[in-house]
This record gives sequence, structure tokens and C-alpha cells, in this order.
Amino acid sequence: MKKSLWISGLVLLAAAGGGAWWYSQQDKAGDVQYRSAKIERGNLQASVSASGAVNPVTQVSVGTQVSGQIKELYVDFNSEVKAGQLIAQIDPETFEFRVRQAMADVDAARAAVLTAQANVLASNAAISRAQVDVAEAQRDFERKKDLADKQFIAQSEADKARALVNTSGESLKSTQAQLAVTNAQVKSAQANVAQRDAALSQARIDLQRTKITSPVNGIVIKRAIEKGQTVAASLQSPELFVIAQNLSDMQVDASIDEADVSRIRTGQRATFTVDAFPGQTFEGEVRQVRKAAQNVANVVTYIAVVGFTNTAGRLLPGMTANVRVVTDSRENVLKIPNSALRVRIAGVEPAASGASAPGAPSSAPKTGRSGFSFFSEAVAQPAGGGGGMAAQRERLINELQLSADQQTKLEAISTELRPKFMAMRDMDEAERQGAREKITAEMRSKISAMLTPEQRKKYQEMIANAPSSGGGNRPAAASPAAPSAPNSVAPRADSMPATSQKPSQNSAVGAVGGAVGSAVAPIAPTSSPSAPAPQAGAPATGGGGGGPLGEFRNRLVSELQLSADQQQKLDALFTETRPKFAAMRDATPEDRPKVRERIMSELRAKINDFLTPEQKNKYAALLAEIGNRTSSRGRIYLLNEQGKPVAYNVRLGITDGTSTELMVAPNSPNAEVFKEGAIVVTGVIGAGSTPAAGARPSGPRMPF
Repeated sequence: MKKSLWISGLVLLAAAGGGAWWYSQQDKAGDVQYRSAKIERGNLQASVSASGAVNPVTQVSVGTQVSGQIKELYVDFNSEVKAGQLIAQIDPETFEFRVRQAMADVDAARAAVLTAQANVLASNAAISRAQVDVAEAQRDFERKKDLADKQFIAQSEADKARALVNTSGESLKSTQAQLAVTNAQVKSAQANVAQRDAALSQARIDLQRTKITSPVNGIVIKRAIEKGQTVAASLQSPELFVIAQNLSDMQVDASIDEADVSRIRTGQRATFTVDAFPGQTFEGEVRQVRKAAQNVANVVTYIAVVGFTNTAGRLLPGMTANVRVVTDSRENVLKIPNSALRVRIAGVEPAASGASAPGAPSSAPKTGRSGFSFFSEAVAQPAGGGGGMAAQRERLINELQLSADQQTKLEAISTELRPKFMAMRDMDEAERQGAREKITAEMRSKISAMLTPEQRKKYQEMIANAPSSGGGNRPAAASPAAPSAPNSVAPRADSMPATSQKPSQNSAVGAVGGAVGSAVAPIAPTSSPSAPAPQAGAPATGGGGGGPLGEFRNRLVSELQLSADQQQKLDALFTETRPKFAAMRDATPEDRPKVRERIMSELRAKINDFLTPEQKNKYAALLAEIGNRTSSRGRIYLLNEQGKPVAYNVRLGITDGTSTELMVAPNSPNAEVFKEGAIVVTGVIGAGSTPAAGARPSGPRMPF
């Protein structure tokens, strides 16, 4: 009995201990754990990988133009040959007899010419004899005619003499015709001689072609014949040898996928490896991108020719090469692990405010854009994370949960009031302040009118809590950016040197942006604490203003080494083009890309007109680099001081397959957050995470 109680007690004690352990493990399992890494700063290289074959730059296939049996072979594989060197011999006996036959035909034709020429001489003699006969008959006729007139002889004798004159004349004509025939026979015989000479020359050429010679200096990399083999040259010349002209200068013919061919340009650096030399990397350069497409099993590729110097002839023709072409590179940029872009944490979303990330995309549908882009979004990065009408509009949509109809009305309000804001450019500073307040009040009233009571209450709170962005005595040059998309060409007013006493047109545009920001409640202060203030003596942006346009102008001046006269022409072009971009705001969203491309094409052509030939080459390379710059959107999670994840929508640049460039504007509100050393989440372990495909359940195991 005591033993049974003892056993029962042990069982209960074990069960209680197991339950307690399982409960503690359940609690631990509920805690979320994160794998993390640091945001680093360094260099990045984007590349395209492909495979190809090592080939000589020039290789010649040597064939034969005559048929026959190979009598002699003078070279073999890897034999070095010179141009004109005898490398093989076809049995020439048949062709020698053809030459002899042709020579005999020529001799016979020449004899025929001599015969015809003799006939010509005989014809000339016959003509001379006929002419003598005609003259004698004429004298006889005249003599007999005189005698007949004196009736010394009968008239019939004179008539016979006349008939003899006529007969002799016709005989002379016949002899002259025969001379023409013999002359024609001479020409025919001479033509026959020329024909036989041509046949003789052809026979001699065929005889010469029995000697196969090398057309170039090089090395034999292929021999397709053997001594005694018969080759037949009919419609296509048979391949006897393949000679590589120079094995010290070779190339890799790499097959580039059609999705990557737009990133490949002539002059890009490339590296490749071959299986014959593991662990060694060879360097080359893209010399050509062939436009002929290769379609194999519905897979389209293009050949990129990568040239390289084959030192000491180590690489051999036909080797398989794994090519890596560097398409873009960035120096000293922020980069995050690619695994951080694949993380999704349930319940953790980016803040709706534009301050969450520079250029953060909105999840709500957009009905249009209020600005225009000078470059692609990859080049024209946002000058400030929270400035501009587009960011304010996104905040209204996200925080007030605007419906599609309300978004349309908001866009209509912006379109209606935009001309009024733009008209402020022509006002004095004193008038501009009052006009801005009046238009801002009108905009707020129109926005409030379309909201529901609950939305209107939130909107009033947004206005009440927002810092002033354009009022007071603050100069217009410190106003937020113009009312445009984050990548608008309108320069940020706070990036312009405040050296002029009278506000410029760009400053007026900045004031317009401040008024719009006030109307829809600014989401961030005008300038970031990290944004550098304009310094005296800083390079002026000229006609380009600030932002992407000014940056592009400065790159042209510095990289193309523009003269003072060229800089003036460039600034004049930017000043001339800016109103055209402003007019794009009135175009429909469908037509806007076409209009932008037309304006850009015209601007690029005009810039190209005043450049020197050397500058034109650099300019083309610069445009290609800008066109190759691409960006994308993504989401990352950073750990705050409490170890909790905070979501951010970010703009991403190039990637090397392991890390991706994190693009952050210098004066973005998140410039202090996205910095070197910040902790980014690369994986989630525990509750609330989205398990990776194929991952095993990580729940606690029962103790029994």
C-alpha cells in the first residue's frame, strides 16, 4: 500500500514538473526574437552574370576551291604559320593536263588567226587584179566608142566593150566583199585566241589552287583532313583548316539574357573565370553588344563581346567562361542585407506620415501626380522626405482614410488652386504673404467641406498640431519645396543660396510650396537638422536651380569641362525649358510621359549642339549612366531602443546580390535614422512572424 502511494506521488510530481516546464516554454515561445544586422557603409557593384566561350578575335576557315585528293600535308594542329605559307597540296596531275590542253587550244587558235590573215592578203591581191581589169575594160570601151562614132567599127563592138566594163566592176565589188569576209574571219580567229588564253589562265589558276596556303599569320587550331583524303568543292567550299590569327588578343562571346541586355554598354569592365584555372579571375572589357538576337527554345539572348589580353596564351579557344559584367557601382553608400527586404512582421506597418521614410509609397490609390520629373525617379531622388504637395496628399489619404471619390476631389482642389499659387511669383514679398494666407484658407475650407465629420475633426487636429511652415517673418527662401512630386524638377528653395535681396522666381515657387504645405498640414519641419546650410562661395547652380536639375547642370559643367560661354548657353536652355515642364501639369496622366520625353529629347539635342566632339562622347556616356540608374521600393524594419521593430518604406538602389543600396536624401527626416550602425531586422523567430517556406514548426515539445 505504501509502495503504491509512493509510486502515485512520484507520478503526480513528474506530471506537475512537466506541466510547469511546458508552461514556461510556452511563455518563452510567445516572445518574439529577431535576427538582425547593421546598416553598413561601403561600396556596391551591380553586375550581370552570363556564360560564354573563349574565342580568338579573328579566326579564318581555310577551304579549297578545287576538288581532288590530298597529296601532301605540311602543317598539323598548333602549327604556327605565316601568310602565304604552303600548308597542303592537292594532287595537281589532272590540272596540269588541263593546262597543257588549254595551251594546245591556244596554239591552234593562233594558227587560225594566221590563216585568216593570209586570206586577207589573198583578197587584197584579188581586189588589185579586179581593179586592173576594170581599168583596162574602161580604156577599151572608150577606144571602141570613138571608133564606132567614126564608123570605123560596128556599134556592136562598142556595146561589147561597155558590157565588159560593167562585168569587171561587179567582179571588183565581189572581190571587195570577199575581203570584208576575210577580215571578219581574222577578228573571229583573234577572239578565239583570247578565249583560249582565258581558258588557259583558268586552268593555270586551278592548278595553282591545288596548293593550299595560309591567308593570315597565326596558329592552326583545327585540321579536318588527312593525307589521301578526297575533297569535293561544289556549292560550298569544304573546311580544311581553322587558323586563329592571334591568340594573345582574344574575346569571350557571352550570352546575355534579354532582360539584362539594356544594362550592358560598350566599355564596361568585366571579369570571368574558367574551369581550367579555378580560383583565378581574368579581366576584360565589353567591346561590342551585337544586335542580332539568338533564339533557342524561345529563350532570347544577345551576344556581348568581352575582349581581354591572353597573357602567355594560357586561355585556349573554346573554353567555357563564367562572365560577370559590372553594370553600375556606388562608392561609400549605405547598404543593407538583402535578407532584410524579405522580412514581414505581422501587425507592424510603416507610419502613415511622410516622415516614415523618404519617398515612402502610399498604399492608397493615386488619381494623379501634381508634379513632373526631369529625370527618372532613380536619378531625381527626393530632396526632402516630407516636403511637397505629393507627400502632404499621401498623409491626408492615409490618416483621414479618404475614399476614391474624396481623393478625386482633393486632386481637383489642388488643380484649381495651383494657378493661384503660381501667380504669387509675380507679387512682392509683402503681397505674397497675404495672398498665401488667403489661398491657404480657401484650400483648407474646400478640403474641410468634402470631409466627413470624423475626418474633419482629425483634419483640424492635424492643422492645430502642425508647425508653421510659411507664416511669420520667415523669408520665402526658407519655405518648403514646390508643390510637386518628390522627384519634381522644381528646386528646393532651402537649397538656394540666400544672397539676393529680392526673391527670385525659384524662391517664389518655394513660397507656393509653403502655402500648400500649410493648407494640408505639413508633416515635417521645413529643413532637416542634418541638411547643410548654403555656404558662401558654394558653386552656383545657374539656370538649373536646385534639386535634380541643378545637380545635372553641375555634373555637365564639371565632367564635360564646359567653358564660360557653354555654361551660359546651358543656363539659357534650362531657363527656356522650365516653363515647358511647368505646362505638363495641365496634361493628362496618360499624355504626361510622352510630353516629358519630347521635352527631354529636345533639351538633350540642344545641349549636344554646342559641345565639342570630345565632350559629345562624354555626354553620351553620362546620359547612358543616368538612364541605367534604376531604383525600387521596399520595406525594412529597424529596432528601436526598446528592441521593438519599426517599419519604414524605403527607396532602394543597386544590389550586388548580397547587399542593396539604401537611398536616403541628405535632408530627409529619416537621415538620422538610416545611418551606419543602425540595427535592421533580417529574420524573425517566434510568434507574429511569417515563417519562411519549408521552415519547421518551432513550438515546444511535450516532456512525455
